[in-house]
Amino acid sequence: MYLNGKILVGKNKESDANIILSQANRHGLITGASGTGKTTTVKVLAESFSRAGVPVFVSDVKGDLSGCAKKGEASEGIIKRIQDLELSEFDYHEFPTRFWDLYQNHGHAIRVSIYDVGASILAMMLGLSEAQEGVLNIIYRIAHDEEKKIYEISDLRMLLQYVGEHRSEYTLKYGNITTQSIGVIQRSLLALEDQGADNFFGLPSFDINDFLKTNTDGYGYINILHAVELFNSPDLYSAFLLYLLTKLYNDMPEVGDLDKPKVVFFFDEAHLLFNNMPDYRLKYITQIVKLIRSKGIGLYFISQAPSDIPNEILSQLSNRIQHALRAYTSSEQKSVKVAADSFRVNPEFKTYDEILNLKTGEALVSFLNVSGEPEIVNKVTILPPESMMGVIGEIERTRIINNSELCGKYEEKIIKEDAAHLVLQKINEEEQQKKEELERQKEEQKALLEKQKEEARIKREEEKKKKEDEKKLKSSVGYKLGKKVVNKTVDKAINKGLNSIMKNLFK
Repeated sequence: MYLNGKILVGKNKESDANIILSQANRHGLITGASGTGKTTTVKVLAESFSRAGVPVFVSDVKGDLSGCAKKGEASEGIIKRIQDLELSEFDYHEFPTRFWDLYQNHGHAIRVSIYDVGASILAMMLGLSEAQEGVLNIIYRIAHDEEKKIYEISDLRMLLQYVGEHRSEYTLKYGNITTQSIGVIQRSLLALEDQGADNFFGLPSFDINDFLKTNTDGYGYINILHAVELFNSPDLYSAFLLYLLTKLYNDMPEVGDLDKPKVVFFFDEAHLLFNNMPDYRLKYITQIVKLIRSKGIGLYFISQAPSDIPNEILSQLSNRIQHALRAYTSSEQKSVKVAADSFRVNPEFKTYDEILNLKTGEALVSFLNVSGEPEIVNKVTILPPESMMGVIGEIERTRIINNSELCGKYEEKIIKEDAAHLVLQKINEEEQQKKEELERQKEEQKALLEKQKEEARIKREEEKKKKEDEKKLKSSVGYKLGKKVVNKTVDKAINKGLNSIMKNLFK
């Protein structure tokens, strides 16, 4: 509930637990075992921020947050909680809600071009090593330098193929590009397509400002990402949320300290965001979490235990709600101790024991006070939501989607022949040049062969003519007379020589 400029989250007999709006962008953490009431807590917070005029984004991995769009109804359990907490101003209410879905089945489409996602986030989606990410960075740089807009997976695959075939031409300028890395990236893209990512990549790209809207009554819209199917592809789910985080950080202007956040994001199953995250990337995300509050953005991470969140991130989450945890193993007991130690001690109870004994709907809370200091831990019962508990029907969901001012803005995918078209055109041009060169070489070879044949024919004819001339000469009368004269002359010379020799011998 939003009362007196504060968000009333829970109560006990002695006190109220409120999040002060001016401190809400100092981020938060909601943890607890399955079935302990985290979803109800998220709904109460989302409704309260909405009523305060703060838009909300929340990922719905179980599909049970859609009830925010419909007015709540009295039930025995809700009536009892209202009475126990003495909530005189409680009122059943519906809240302005927008549904989003990467697969476009249960909400407005969310699309973004491959180029806008960036190499770093795409590398996370693909599960690439640091070296493979380096090659992907080169591909993005080539796309930028050569003005090739890569919108869809097909664009990137075509560009990868082209660069791979011409890597020797790019290596000197951009660095080493191995065929092994290109092969890994291509195979990973195929796997990503199998997860349905081709629906996500493309145009029109969604406008982050559509998450920052309020309705005519001044209520902030609750933007619900239907992530039931998406959650089955954890790499795509976590990478998309990290993309949103970096998108907000890069696009939103600095605003300093505000009376209330511009928008609040709830990241469910937050541990998936940090699974196997390399140190260099964790440092970057930590820096974003530290600085993004100055842009008026509050981040709330939802997971089972605080130990699911890296310490560097955990230290930035100042508003904390801890539901019950179970501790059957030494590892689970350690997690409970970590959760207990993260709170300021309350002398009235042992935090460790209370975490183990909390009932469904109860929580330990610690929020920042007006001075920005964390309050001592307090045990409270979480308020019931004002909207409907449970899931709305598909007919009602469809009605809300169709009546949204965003209806038609993102539904139809725009097909642009850009990078893939240009690369394919270039490949076709090169293939045509190769074909023309091959034809030219064939013509030159053919001409050379014809020339050689002609030369051989002329040579044969010359030799034949020579033989015929010799034959004619030998058969002529002059040739025969000349031959007789020569023979007589030779005989005479021989006889003369012999006579001379004989005279000399007998002297």
